[in-house]
Amino acid sequence: MMELAHSLTLNEQAVAQIAETKRPIFVFEWLRFLDKVLVAAQKSDINECQKKLLGQLLHQLTETPGPPMRRLIAKNLAALFGVGDTFDLFQTVNKCNDILKNKDDSPSYLPTRLTAIACIGEMHSKLGRMMGRSFEETVLLLIKSLKNSESQGRMEIMMTLQKILAGLGSAAVSCHKDVYKATRSAMTDRSMSVRAAAAKCMLELSKEAQFMYTTELDANASLCFRALDGSNYDVRCAVSCLLGELMAKSQDPKLTSGSKAKPVSIDDALGTMASGFLRGGFGFLKGTEMIKGSSTSREVRVGVTHAYVRFVEIRGGLWLERNISLLLKHLLLDLVANPRASASHVDAVYSRKCVNFVLRTVLGELLGEKAQISAAKELCHIILQQMNLLGDATTDKDSSVESLASQHVLVCALHELSSIVQHLGTSAGPLVSEPSTGIIAPVMAVLIHQSLAARLAAAWSLRSIAVALPLQLCLLIDRCVERMESLKSSPEAIGGYSCALAALIGGVSQCPLGMPHSKSKQIFGMAEDLLRIASQNSRLSLHRTQAGWLLLGALMTLGIYSGS
Repeated sequence: MMELAHSLTLNEQAVAQIAETKRPIFVFEWLRFLDKVLVAAQKSDINECQKKLLGQLLHQLTETPGPPMRRLIAKNLAALFGVGDTFDLFQTVNKCNDILKNKDDSPSYLPTRLTAIACIGEMHSKLGRMMGRSFEETVLLLIKSLKNSESQGRMEIMMTLQKILAGLGSAAVSCHKDVYKATRSAMTDRSMSVRAAAAKCMLELSKEAQFMYTTELDANASLCFRALDGSNYDVRCAVSCLLGELMAKSQDPKLTSGSKAKPVSIDDALGTMASGFLRGGFGFLKGTEMIKGSSTSREVRVGVTHAYVRFVEIRGGLWLERNISLLLKHLLLDLVANPRASASHVDAVYSRKCVNFVLRTVLGELLGEKAQISAAKELCHIILQQMNLLGDATTDKDSSVESLASQHVLVCALHELSSIVQHLGTSAGPLVSEPSTGIIAPVMAVLIHQSLAARLAAAWSLRSIAVALPLQLCLLIDRCVERMESLKSSPEAIGGYSCALAALIGGVSQCPLGMPHSKSKQIFGMAEDLLRIASQNSRLSLHRTQAGWLLLGALMTLGIYSGS
């Protein structure tokens, strides 16, 4: 290592002999070398050259470095003080602070200012409380510089504030309020990179500042909704992580025990996130949204969706098992069934996709086999409840309203039920073996729903059951054939059971036991009868024709087996 110590400093004679256009590349390679060597160096290795090396690094501050070189200078300065002596640490910090105090706003001075900000952040992140009380002046200078900085400077300041908070931990409590006020303004900045950096800074602040998820919880939630409006991918990731963490911490008694604020219930926390999902950032409507009649941008809805996932992930699998019923009812009945989530067909489909993403992510990744079976039973309970509500509607107006609201709930519930069954495979046996709590009856009840989307979702669920449990294939086919024969006069029944039969036949290729030839022959005869009698009843003509050709098309998927 001592041999390397002689090459730690920059060879200034070699730099002077190189063409001016190639000098930055030479310096950059030197900084890269330092970045690799200083990490593994010992204090004795750099004692003799530390002062000269520090001077060379500080000299690079004024050489208008670009972003890659800026990061390397900052990392090497922090590593130098981390390994060597800290005698000149505060002098270095003061030099960076002096650069911040400089009122030169020319473009040529900007790289120097940005590098000084980056160096402050890296030193605080690496050295932490070794920086002493110097952070108070530094934080005030950074916040003051926000007002006159361009977007790149504001982003760098937010990143540095985050590193200061991370390095100092609870020691930075004296500046939490000031950082919070500055970061709140940056959360709705025009620049997306500033928004993302501000959200990460807020997240770091929430680790020590209890008021973030107690007294200021509602204000921060509204701020997150506004930050998500018109956001890009990076901002959505950062803000949704922040929102989910704040909501999760508000439910932890250990974190909120010392607060004078009223405890936040789980219903209040979910309700706050639901308000963002349904109503958005409460800002001005965009032209397209005013025409569509929707007040929630898709960016907000996607961001809140990821916040739900983050919220449940932090609370953990055990919490999810205990609150599975509450979460399912909230997502399916409070979100998907809400008219605000389905102002238009596109909004309805978008909302269903968002809710299904939450369900699949949390139920599929956090729950064990036994808990997933319980979740499937809870989904069936919600399906039956929706079908019963639809049956209780008396007037045509009530029926259409109930059908419109229930179809979105049913589609989401059935798709998640299908995913659970497919994931469990043969372990899903208990879900069909118990007559009183089985999933087949609720799913088949949806096949006569007024909505085509709900009927198709039910058909896909039956196919998933048949693929996961091949012994159920013939039983399901027989039940669908029987119901279709007994409900010949119902357009919904013809459409629903024909879709179910087509789905089951389409899944035969994934069933190792296959399907008896007599079944395919029976279904072919049924399809032929439907096409033959289609013209006998004008009200059922279209449905019979569609069902007949759908069954014939499904039989074609059997390939050579269909002709045996």
